Amino acid sequence: MTSSHDRSSGWIGSSGLADLLRGHRRAAGLTQAELATRAGVGVRTVRDLERGRSSRPQRTTVDLLADALALSGPARTAFVAAARKADGGTARVTVGGPAPLPPPPELIGRERDLAELVTLLTEPRGPQVISLVGVAGVGKTALALAACHAVAAARRASSVGPPPESGRPGGVSGLHVGAGSDVADVLAAALGAFGVSRTTELTARIGDPTLLVDAADRAPDSVASAVQRLVDAVPSLRILVTGRHPVGLPDEWVRPVLPLDVPAPGDIEPSALAASPAVALFTARLAQVRREPPTEAELPALAALVRRLGGLPLAVELMAARGRLLSLTELLDRYGDRVLDLDMATRSGWPTGQPRPDDTRVAGTLRDAVATSYRLLDDEERAALRRFSAFDNRWSIELAEEMLAGTAITADPVRLLNRFIELGLLHVRGDGPFRFRLLDAVRDYAVERVSGAGESAVIQRRHARVITWFVERTAPGLAGTDATGAAGRLDEVSGDISAALAYAAVDDPLTALRLAAGLPLWWRLRGRAGAGRQWLLRLLADPRTAEADGELRLRASHGVASLADEQAAVVEELPEARDRLRQRGVVARARKPPVATPRSSPAPAPPIAPPVTRD
Repeated sequence: MTSSHDRSSGWIGSSGLADLLRGHRRAAGLTQAELATRAGVGVRTVRDLERGRSSRPQRTTVDLLADALALSGPARTAFVAAARKADGGTARVTVGGPAPLPPPPELIGRERDLAELVTLLTEPRGPQVISLVGVAGVGKTALALAACHAVAAARRASSVGPPPESGRPGGVSGLHVGAGSDVADVLAAALGAFGVSRTTELTARIGDPTLLVDAADRAPDSVASAVQRLVDAVPSLRILVTGRHPVGLPDEWVRPVLPLDVPAPGDIEPSALAASPAVALFTARLAQVRREPPTEAELPALAALVRRLGGLPLAVELMAARGRLLSLTELLDRYGDRVLDLDMATRSGWPTGQPRPDDTRVAGTLRDAVATSYRLLDDEERAALRRFSAFDNRWSIELAEEMLAGTAITADPVRLLNRFIELGLLHVRGDGPFRFRLLDAVRDYAVERVSGAGESAVIQRRHARVITWFVERTAPGLAGTDATGAAGRLDEVSGDISAALAYAAVDDPLTALRLAAGLPLWWRLRGRAGAGRQWLLRLLADPRTAEADGELRLRASHGVASLADEQAAVVEELPEARDRLRQRGVVARARKPPVATPRSSPAPAPPIAPPVTRD
């Protein structure tokens, strides 16, 4: 079989690029669309070149088309020469000076992430491609820019002799990807960022180049192809990519960027707030628009605001900017329940012209930003995310598996969680069982999707039952040698216990009674005896629990007695339980007129660690 360049050799003598391109394409048996796909360029690019409408093709585009047509020897020489002639007869594509990176941003609370990233970019055996992934506004670009500037500074400090010809002693540059960019756009912008037109020049002029490719998710396929070609051609090149999802290359290292840490609920001590990176960022940006720091009266609102914003840096900065007109308490009242409606419009910070000068503005609300990441999930992943949104705080793989059991979701929960981490939708903290948590904005959005899909009742009912099973497995340990561990595990899900009780008391009272019956000792140990007793009394009085299993009602009645100020009070409040309680020795006798006998002291509670603080 004749090779493609031999088949098209009759076109070598043609003088015009349009004629050459059309002839080579037809000889190869390709349509314009097929050639564009094979070359990784837009079909409009091929169409305009063949019609003579594009008079200055980029050298990268020409090389991609020649590769796609399998041109070599005289055929390729003639094709490239025609392209140069179309570009005004210059001997080579003229590329401007290296594009400067935007200035390094002020980072707050990212010191550890920055140090790790700089190490990966400078380690001789480090990865060639590193992806920073996460939802919009989490600070991927800021972290990437800070790392690139730190790498450049380190290289300048250690360089010996005259600077490289590129004028970039640090060998670091970058580009901002625009929507609709094709492979040729990305390659041309990448090379142009270093002031060269070919990868061979990049290798010769810069020893260890580092390239930042920002907003890769705007043209994911083009970026993936361009990055692969670059690392294949320049083994010394390091590429740092930012986007909502990984590039998808075999040896790529993925690093999720998570929101900043926020204060624990109820923690408004100045020292604790000062230790929170999210609070530090808020107060730093607030200082730019008003002279007075937050007052003592504003501290609760400050802590609540950054928690509601989930520590998302862009959201924190935009909310702080509103402090020019409103106090922090007014901000919380006005926006605390409308965080997803926060306008996230901002400039990208990149200079225009690379590669889409009209695409540097990031617009929309926080809801729009999260929705973009949500749409990257398949149907099973979205369904799982909606179910996990029922958890109030952190949860374990075990609880996740129980939430998905009995549903149409067949995917391995570990794979699902890994996917959420890969997209920056999920926190993972520590190495204990309760280490997973959806980002606040993601959870809020997922709850909206639950309501929109009509799944609220089904998911809340399942959540209540999962928490009930967990309590029934855990609570007996409160009376054993692992009392501290059992109490800590219940503390971890305290918010879920409250939510499950509130829902099930209305929708599924038998489940609510089972849940409450397992909690008396934990309630008493945590100083919630009064509230726990009221829950048990309410559920026992509910007509829908009248036919409940006798053993269950007995345990619930026993719980009321254990939480009562006086054990005998249960006889008057629950006369139906009198005989059974007497048989079990819970109540020795019915209440009689006061007798001057000393009341026995309650048995000392086992030593329990303080409740685990939720973050």
